Amino acid sequence: MPEARTGRGAIAVGAIALLAAPLALAQDRKPLRPASAEEQTARAAVSIADYRFGDLLFENDRIAFRIYGRPLEAAEPPSSSGIDAWGKRVRWPFMDRQLRTGDQHQDQGEGVDFYNVGTGRGVGGLGIWHDNKLWTSRNYVNPRIASAGPDRAAFSVDYPAWPVDTARNVAETRQFALVPGSNFIRMTSTITSSSAEPLTVAVGLSKRATGTALGKVTKDAERARLIWWGPEAPDKGAMAGAVMVDPAAFVGFAEDADNYLILVRVTPGKPFVYYAGAAWSGGPDFKREPDWHAYVQQQQPDFKP
Repeated sequence: MPEARTGRGAIAVGAIALLAAPLALAQDRKPLRPASAEEQTARAAVSIADYRFGDLLFENDRIAFRIYGRPLEAAEPPSSSGIDAWGKRVRWPFMDRQLRTGDQHQDQGEGVDFYNVGTGRGVGGLGIWHDNKLWTSRNYVNPRIASAGPDRAAFSVDYPAWPVDTARNVAETRQFALVPGSNFIRMTSTITSSSAEPLTVAVGLSKRATGTALGKVTKDAERARLIWWGPEAPDKGAMAGAVMVDPAAFVGFAEDADNYLILVRVTPGKPFVYYAGAAWSGGPDFKREPDWHAYVQQQQPDFKP
C-alpha cells in the first residue's frame, strides 16, 4: 500500500483499507478539545479520519467540507459521493477535533455539522445526466494529499467506474483546492468514458439538506450559477450553497427528487473546472440570504484547468 503523507509536505495516500469502528456511543462522548496556539495559526487543513470510515475532512478559515470513504457505505447506508458542508465559527481548523468528540452534530462553540447529504449531491457533488436521470458514482477511493495546510488545502481522489444506464461506463479523477479567504472549493474533474461521445455532467445542490423545507434557489443562466439559501433550522441557523460552472460549457438546469442541478457539456478525458461553495448563518461572514447571493455574484472564477 502506498505510504501516506501528513502535515505540511505533499502526501500521497493509496487506497484506505478501513478499518474503523463507529464513533463513541453517547455515554463515551467527550468535549471538544480547545485548539492549541499553533493550531490557531493554520488557515487550511486536510485530514483523513481513519477512525471514522475514512471521512476526508478539508477546511479553510471560512468554511468546512467532508467527503465520504468507501467503508461508510457498509457502516451507515445509504451513503453518498456528494460533498458535505459544516457550519464554521472560528478561523482555524476544527473538524478533526470535533469529529473525535463523537458528537459533531452539536454546536460546541467552533461550529456544527447539521447538513445532511443523504443520497444527494450535497454541495457540488456531480453525476452524469442521461435520459433525464442522474447517474452517480460510489464513494471516493485513493486519496492523494498535495497540501495538508497550513496555508492551502489540496488533494485528489478517484471515483471508480460506474454505469450510465446501458450507454457507457465512466470513471472520474477529481482535484480539490481550498485557499484561505474563500467559501469556494475549486475542483478539476477528469471523466473517462467507454464512449468518446460528449457527456452532460450535472453538478448538484441537495434540496432538503437541513430539513423538509426547500429554502430559496436562484438559477442564473447568464453567468452559469446555481445559488441556494437553506431554511432556518431550530437552534442551528441556515446553511447556504452555490455552484459555478464555465458559461461556455453550460447547457441548462435540471432537477431530480434530491437535487437542484446545473448542467455542463464535457468531453471525456478532458479536464474541466467548476466551483462549489457553502456558508452558515451562524458564522461570522453571512447572516442573511442577500449577503450570500451578493458574494456569489461577485466571484470571478478561473475555469482554465
